[in-house]
Amino acid sequence: MKKFKLNVDTKSQKYPIIIGRGLLNNIPKLLKNNSLNFTKCLIVIDNKIKKKIIFRILKKFNKKNIITFLFNANEKNKNQENVDKILAVLLKNNFQRNDCLISVGGGITGDVSGFASSIYKRGINFVNIPTTLLAQVDSSIGGKTGINTSFGKNLIGSFYQPKLVISDIDFLKTLPKREIVCGYAEIFKHSLIFEEKFFSFLDKNANKIINLKSPFIEKSIIKSCEIKKKIVELDEKEKSLRKILNFGHTFAHAYESSLNYSKRLNHGEAVLLGIYSAISFSLKFKLLSKLNYLKIKDHFIKYKLPNKINNYFLKKDLKRLIYFMKKDKKNTSNLINLILIKKIGIIKLNLNFNEKVLNKFFKEELNN
Repeated sequence: MKKFKLNVDTKSQKYPIIIGRGLLNNIPKLLKNNSLNFTKCLIVIDNKIKKKIIFRILKKFNKKNIITFLFNANEKNKNQENVDKILAVLLKNNFQRNDCLISVGGGITGDVSGFASSIYKRGINFVNIPTTLLAQVDSSIGGKTGINTSFGKNLIGSFYQPKLVISDIDFLKTLPKREIVCGYAEIFKHSLIFEEKFFSFLDKNANKIINLKSPFIEKSIIKSCEIKKKIVELDEKEKSLRKILNFGHTFAHAYESSLNYSKRLNHGEAVLLGIYSAISFSLKFKLLSKLNYLKIKDHFIKYKLPNKINNYFLKKDLKRLIYFMKKDKKNTSNLINLILIKKIGIIKLNLNFNEKVLNKFFKEELNN
């Protein structure tokens, strides 16, 4: 495919997203073409990336100016301790604001690197090179950074836009299918919150997308990025519209936190479970029609997407689930704030429910 460029224009920062194949071979040139000139650069790399790919990336740079930091990227390591390790490297090597930090990895690597970039000397140049489908279609765009704590997921963080995003689709060939399904969760979410036509495209072609077939994977990535770009440009700091991107995530984050970020449930899988919980809850409270509910449910069944919370939780886990839902950052009172769906493409924001209602809902879901 030809290189595709999207320009994100927020109040705090304008930056391009470059999508294509073989982009790894041209990273220094892409940096230079986008006015990223620096004396020093720290590259934070997910240590699960194959060594030969890391070598391919690094050999294109002037090694005198480059420092690498290998990061063991998982939800348990998405914490302040690892942010401090990155900050220590920057401080020890006297990085200046006009120097650069590049993240090469998935959403976790980008979140940790982006957060460190945002607080180092109140902001250093940050470039995101997402290597997972989930990061390419969602987390690398929009400037959300954050870390986890024992109190919940992403409760500490900042809004800090990158200077540049480089998404090389060839990276996806190195991933297991489970990781591709995790990324598909966010593509699917974008269709539900924004456009029924896109949902119809996914409903016909999900297997081709998950199997990385051209041109379906390219179309899905570009469309997802376009949707997120539009939303972020209208509401950079999540004051109103951007909240629709959290559809399914209040449930999802509670599921991940309750399992202590276990490998049993990856973030994208939790998002799929969360979306299914959100459509079920929307049906229960007569926001979503049975017809629309069944249309979305059929997509889960047809493509064997995770949808049963009782595969992960028992009734004894209810108290813990409610605890983490009450900690969600969207809450503004003692009530639990949910993003629900009226129909495909129409989302309802700021609906608040007490824990008694959620408790009853979870009991019914666990019995299904």
